[in-house]
Amino acid sequence: MEGELNEGSVPPCYREVHQALSGRADERVQVEVFRRLLSKAELPSAVQTQIAGHIDNSDGFLSKLSLYKGLALIALAQQGKQPSPKLLENCIQEFPKPQFGDLKGLQALRMQPIQENPLLLSLLSLAKLLGRDNVQVDLIPEKKGLFLKHVEYQVISERFKISVYRRYSDFDIFHELLLQRFAYRMVPALPPKRMLKGVLTSVSEREFIEGRRRALARFINLVARHPFFSEDELVKTFLTFSGSDVQTKLREAFKKTGDEFMTCQLATQAKEYLPADIQAQFASSRELIKNIHNSFQKLRDRAESMAERSKENATDLLMFGKELSVLGSDGSPIPSMASSQSTWGALRQSLKGLSVEFAQLADKAVQQGRREEDDVVEKLNLFLDLLQSYKDLCERHEKGVLHEHHRALQKYSVMKRQMMSATVQPKEQVSVEQLESRIVQQENAIQTMELRNYFSLFCLHQETQVIFMYLPITSHILGAFVNSQVQGHREMGEVWNDLRQKLSCLFGEANGIQSPPLSPK
Repeated sequence: MEGELNEGSVPPCYREVHQALSGRADERVQVEVFRRLLSKAELPSAVQTQIAGHIDNSDGFLSKLSLYKGLALIALAQQGKQPSPKLLENCIQEFPKPQFGDLKGLQALRMQPIQENPLLLSLLSLAKLLGRDNVQVDLIPEKKGLFLKHVEYQVISERFKISVYRRYSDFDIFHELLLQRFAYRMVPALPPKRMLKGVLTSVSEREFIEGRRRALARFINLVARHPFFSEDELVKTFLTFSGSDVQTKLREAFKKTGDEFMTCQLATQAKEYLPADIQAQFASSRELIKNIHNSFQKLRDRAESMAERSKENATDLLMFGKELSVLGSDGSPIPSMASSQSTWGALRQSLKGLSVEFAQLADKAVQQGRREEDDVVEKLNLFLDLLQSYKDLCERHEKGVLHEHHRALQKYSVMKRQMMSATVQPKEQVSVEQLESRIVQQENAIQTMELRNYFSLFCLHQETQVIFMYLPITSHILGAFVNSQVQGHREMGEVWNDLRQKLSCLFGEANGIQSPPLSPK
């Protein structure tokens, strides 16, 4: 049989399970129903996730054969084996029977209403995230202000189809309020406000301002496309309010809503949706994303080096052409002793025009460098900004709500010991009542912190999913890199070929000179 799944190769119980789970008019099985079946198999959640990942599904349904495959993997996992499609291919005996208890109760799994798990962002994809908005940030050429000149940006949202003007300080306030509103989510960092003296002295002010403009564009696009930020009043206000005092308007919008924990209906129920091994999953995901971050940093550094080399190549080609032009423009007389045999006079005249081709080559090299910056380096920086915001979020979780929760528990423990001491040694009734009141207040504070801690983990789980939704951007980056190289080499190749033909006409056929060998025979 060797792992061939079909109607006749599976045990009868497989067909009974399918009949119980599928509808009368449709042989397919809903994914949510299959997940309920998985939970009845009493397997570790990590194994359940592995099995679910190996099952093909489209539009939220499993085909009959996909269900059979899932049943076989469940049965093999219940035998202590690692579930994988390879294991099915190598199976030479009859597929084992999964254990679910009484099969008569399986039909109830289909009859239960389908409720989506709010923890999972299963309907989102990279295309949908990128399609939420595309925000353009352009620099206004003239600086504003009577005395202290400042830079202003034109911010254009494709989604809202409106153009507004923002200063860096507007971005700064918006970022600060966004962190307060969404303390448990990935809020990208802002670029520095000004050049740091002694650190960026080699970078011109124009280059610094352009780099900051690019970083602000990455920031606002990550925010405008985020699943939970994009519909928030803060974001809408920043992208659409065209009045003179946007900062006041932003603060008013925040006051109306407060932080996410206070407004999210699921905040107090977050613990119910978290998997039992959430801490292990968090640690594993954090380590993986850390490694991805390190690799993408190295890719970005290499891409920046290549873009810089393209610009340096452009400078060298331009100078090479200019030196040829200088050489050809030299009007010094040729010595009489060499004039009879020398062709230098004719060659010298020909060299003047070669600077045109080398200028074209330099221009192509500059365009290549810009493409590499715009299409490759910027995409890498966008993803790196997102990865850095995930790292910052993990640190906020550990140093923020988790740390405060531990401190509150320690304080509560001290209060309880004081209370026990007060009951053993008679003290004034007023002081005992005050201590009891403080203990009650501390218990309430601890309960709130516990709820915030679980909500923080809930958000972290969702933000991890957002990172993996963005990971296919790797193919976008590689595609842009390859296209840039192909276009650059093709364009420069055309100019080099034209130059070779020109050289052949100028120095070969016209002067009867053959090119010498590159090295002695």
